[in-house]
Amino acid sequence: MNPRDTILARIREALRTPAARHDAPAPPTPARGETTAPPARDFTGLLPRVGPRFEDWTAAFAAASKELRTEFVLCETEAQVRAELLRLRDAAGWQRLAAHRGRWVAPLAGALDRPVLWTDDGYDKSALEVCDAGLTGCDALVAQTGTVVVTSASAGGRALNVLPPHHVVLARREQLVPDLPTAFRRLEEQYGASYPSMISLITGPSRTGDIERILVLGAHGPKRLTVLCW
Repeated sequence: MNPRDTILARIREALRTPAARHDAPAPPTPARGETTAPPARDFTGLLPRVGPRFEDWTAAFAAASKELRTEFVLCETEAQVRAELLRLRDAAGWQRLAAHRGRWVAPLAGALDRPVLWTDDGYDKSALEVCDAGLTGCDALVAQTGTVVVTSASAGGRALNVLPPHHVVLARREQLVPDLPTAFRRLEEQYGASYPSMISLITGPSRTGDIERILVLGAHGPKRLTVLCW
């Protein structure tokens, strides 16, 4: 069956499904001064449980990362992180890098012996687009969902974690948290009322399945996501 026939078949199938009726009675209008709210829904059962120990969090984050196609490496030392970066550089043939002058990011990016575009100094977007990888910090790693929480403050602006095809996150062990509520509490503690202009929850590399339900990586952002934690 060619694509045109497939689309027509789906349309015919959809037309056979009865449409929702619009003549059902409307819900009662609340009395003056009375407010109504939908009943609270509990979503906690939809997410995997995470144990109380750090070992439980690392195991959960590793399992979620594998499912999401995120490369997660738990290192013991900064020297091991540097070795992993050199391995990635050589395996992927990185020629140009982009990074920001974060506390952990800058020395590691500078040790890779490649030209570095520092986003703190101002940059041309076209120059950022041709970088092979972008190295950033983060605010938290969420064990329950395999999510990386970044902000414009921790990730060198808004574009560094989006434009290069390979996003490499450098995280500390103390940034690993069990769930999203804990991550948001961390953000409140760190920034108070001075929230950064951008907060992003990155759950795996960019992807889409809009066309024929075929998963395509790198549709709206990096095709590859690596998290190095030590």
